[in-house]
Amino acid sequence: MKYRKFSNLGWNVSEIGLGCWAIGDCWGDISEREAKQILKEALDRDINFFDTADMYGDGRSEKFIGELIKSTSERIYVATKCGRRWRGTNYPRGYKQKPMEEFVDRSLINLGIDCIDLLQLHCPPIEVCSNKETYEIMDEIVKKGKIAYYGVSVFNLSEAMEAIKFPNIKSVQFVFNIFRQKPAEIFLKEAKKRNVAVIARGPLASGLLTGSIDRDTKFPENDHRNYNINGKFFNVGETFSGVNLEKGYKAVEKLKKLLPDNLSLTDLALKWILMHKEVSVVIPGATNKSQVKMNTNASELEDISSLLPKINSIYDELIKPDVHNHW
Repeated sequence: MKYRKFSNLGWNVSEIGLGCWAIGDCWGDISEREAKQILKEALDRDINFFDTADMYGDGRSEKFIGELIKSTSERIYVATKCGRRWRGTNYPRGYKQKPMEEFVDRSLINLGIDCIDLLQLHCPPIEVCSNKETYEIMDEIVKKGKIAYYGVSVFNLSEAMEAIKFPNIKSVQFVFNIFRQKPAEIFLKEAKKRNVAVIARGPLASGLLTGSIDRDTKFPENDHRNYNINGKFFNVGETFSGVNLEKGYKAVEKLKKLLPDNLSLTDLALKWILMHKEVSVVIPGATNKSQVKMNTNASELEDISSLLPKINSIYDELIKPDVHNHW
């Protein structure tokens, strides 16, 4: 496993982390035993960065990570999120002082720790991202010793651009993959200039970029790839990266033809992100421990520069017209 610097914090984080949404909810049924196997495999594979949120399984994901922390002497960096547990008429009131502190206190209990390494505002609307009061609240929580640092996790790059105007933002998280290339065009250099860490989520486009999903694949009722395909429950960009599935399948077929014998499509997709040195950590999720093993392979792969023009050509032809200007 290779490691990268995370902002100016003195952290060396595994360039492949673990996204822990799936062990919370929204990806079908994952048992407690399977969740713990996934986390242990990640630790055994030298992953030291775990990304979660208070609403993933209403704390289920955080609690599993808390048990992992207790089980090891290894330094684990935990990034959680808050702000979205209040939905409906209360949203976006969840980003105010009182609820934020309540959310943080609950996460501390779930994780079994005294201080959260990195707290991320969970996909706040742009009016929250651009409001200095938001960050004054976060600064107060830092002063109380409940969180060490904070950042934002966003749906749209416009929200990211607003957030990094504030000096204490240490990280920004967004969807970044072969099918969502806009961050490379307008954000990564700006993040580097401001010494803001970049967390790349959704690197495999909900499994589409593994090549294991096709037109005949069926998903369980409690899998967002079933119920959120049109963005009915949350931002459609979080499900298959917002890609039209028919065009996505065609793009995957073309990408597979580029693969040398020693590379899987998962390898290619993750290595493509790692080729962007501004990225601090990539956080693929996993629904079983074998996927963790496959994901960590990307850290040891050779340069794929020779394939980039063809990859980008496939994106320009099939994906870019539909997604590039949406997020």
